[in-house]
Amino acid sequence: MRTPHTGTSRRTLLTLIGASLVAAPLLTGQSATAAAAGLDDPAKKEIAMKLVSSAENSSLDWKAQYKYIEDIGDGRGYTAGIIGFCSGTHDMLDLVELYTRRKPGNVLAKYLPALREVDGSDSHEGLDPGFPADWRRAAQDSAFQQAQNDERDRVYFNPAVGQGKADGIGALGQFTYYDAIVMHGDGDDGTSFGSIRRRALAKAKPPAQGGDEVTYLNAFLDARVWAMKQEEAHSDTSRVDTAQRVFLRNRNLNLNTPLDWKVYGDSYHIG
Repeated sequence: MRTPHTGTSRRTLLTLIGASLVAAPLLTGQSATAAAAGLDDPAKKEIAMKLVSSAENSSLDWKAQYKYIEDIGDGRGYTAGIIGFCSGTHDMLDLVELYTRRKPGNVLAKYLPALREVDGSDSHEGLDPGFPADWRRAAQDSAFQQAQNDERDRVYFNPAVGQGKADGIGALGQFTYYDAIVMHGDGDDGTSFGSIRRRALAKAKPPAQGGDEVTYLNAFLDARVWAMKQEEAHSDTSRVDTAQRVFLRNRNLNLNTPLDWKVYGDSYHIG
């Protein structure tokens, strides 16, 4: 079951976070993990996709989620695809526009006027009744799958990895950033990714500033849990407590397999 996302801050990061990344100098106090494979290494990225899917879809089969679509009642209209693109929060519109630029006349192109109208609301006007079925039909098209991959990377994955590398943290830390951006987005409110990171920085320095990686990541996860508990829909913090904290306690800063974790009471394993 996909966990509901609340608030609107997540979508404000479409260009904001990419523009805000600062390549911090790597100091001598940084962790050795910063020189290891980052989360953008193909094998590590596959792990990241599975970890997020376990929390968002109760499944490690993230590629099965291209066709996913439903209104989960969070005030953001339809939630769909591999990262939860939403009709009410602009990233679904961006996705369908990208798909249509690449493949004019596709099955979703006719919904662009409606998607522009409902952007910023939970309305289905102009989308029902055909949009969900057409989304699932489009999801069989490799061009639409690639568009989903590319928008996920542009809006969520690449900014998270970029900021993580600038902070001198390894694959696990980069994943904690990615998972936070997926759920909270970035923006001006106190529960956005940027605010979570600033809250952590007030408690500990990242390796790029001479700090200890484990200490910093604990501070970041503390701040993340605090942010999650501000919203009822996010109040179950098991994706941190019984997943990311487990890896951190084991000092598995490079997300090396095997990995065993739980989310919302369900157990998962990557060998």
